Amino acid sequence: MQIYMPTNVYSETHCVKNHSKDLAALGTSALVVTGKHSSRVNGSLEDVQNALESEDISCTIFDKIEENPSIETVMEARELGIQQKVDFVIGIGGGSPMDAAKAIAMMIANPVERESVLYEKRKLPALPVAEVPTTAGTGSEVTPYAILTIHARRTKQSISHKIYPSLALIDSRYLKTASLDTLIDTAVDALAHLIESYLNTNANSYNRMYSEKGLSLFSEIKEALVQCRRAGKEPVLTLSDHVFEHLMQIAATAGMAITHTGTSLPHGLSYPITYEMKVSHGKAVGIFLPGFLTYYKNKEDVQFVLKQIGFQTVEDFTAYLDELLGTVEIPEELWKTDVKSILENQAKLKNYPFKMEETTLYAFRR
Repeated sequence: MQIYMPTNVYSETHCVKNHSKDLAALGTSALVVTGKHSSRVNGSLEDVQNALESEDISCTIFDKIEENPSIETVMEARELGIQQKVDFVIGIGGGSPMDAAKAIAMMIANPVERESVLYEKRKLPALPVAEVPTTAGTGSEVTPYAILTIHARRTKQSISHKIYPSLALIDSRYLKTASLDTLIDTAVDALAHLIESYLNTNANSYNRMYSEKGLSLFSEIKEALVQCRRAGKEPVLTLSDHVFEHLMQIAATAGMAITHTGTSLPHGLSYPITYEMKVSHGKAVGIFLPGFLTYYKNKEDVQFVLKQIGFQTVEDFTAYLDELLGTVEIPEELWKTDVKSILENQAKLKNYPFKMEETTLYAFRR
């Protein structure tokens, strides 16, 4: 058994300002990778710019990261980084900018390589990466994974390289401008990470500690989330600072869990749904959790997971998710393609501890 967590994590109010020297220790010129709007609205981009300025570190902003970032966008950012001679990368935002930052850092460090190297099993260097999460879902601030959209294959896939961030600066204040759907969908993504990690071929008594802690934290805020959904108001109007802090802790803890195990079938099934139907990642993953728990063969482990979250039965858990997320009608042809792709995806199948039958997998759709 092994535990390996190389990322230096700080979690506190005004975290970026407080640890500007840790940012400065990564290099002399930063490429800041983010999206068009949210990092400006929630103040995270301004905080990073001020922290860098206070340490006399120059920065170049690349703010074209889309939801579910593409290989093409990574390569565009790579060119800018090379032109500006940056020597480290900062990702600000949700999973999309943070994942993209890792891939961009590797491509800048290997300027003669083509985009195909992203999915080649080779050891390549990467520039140091700092991550500033502004959503509480992917846990990318502590994982080595970078999931990109591959338009040629109409899906998403993690790159073949593990790139751990050097630094994660976590401040729950940035969650307060998130929309209701974003906050709930990302929270469910983190919950899926915890469940898929615990019920995983690679799970052991050491790395399950992350899942157990995260599931317990989720149980403390699950009612606040559903009450927020029922109220239909923006989270900042209904949720306490305590809930926002818990959400960030859950996301990071879940990230630490999947760092050691990887994800499993719900994530694998979600990618075509996100690409073809434009369903958010967290929602696309969440709709497969009931089927995953229902057909998982070790019922004792399933009951432990449910108990940790605060549910008695899979049916109770399903009703809860339905209220949070709603349901998704998946077209028959897309569903057949999705199932076929999973049955051919050895990386995801090997993380499921039992043999998966095609008929069982078809039953995951509700």
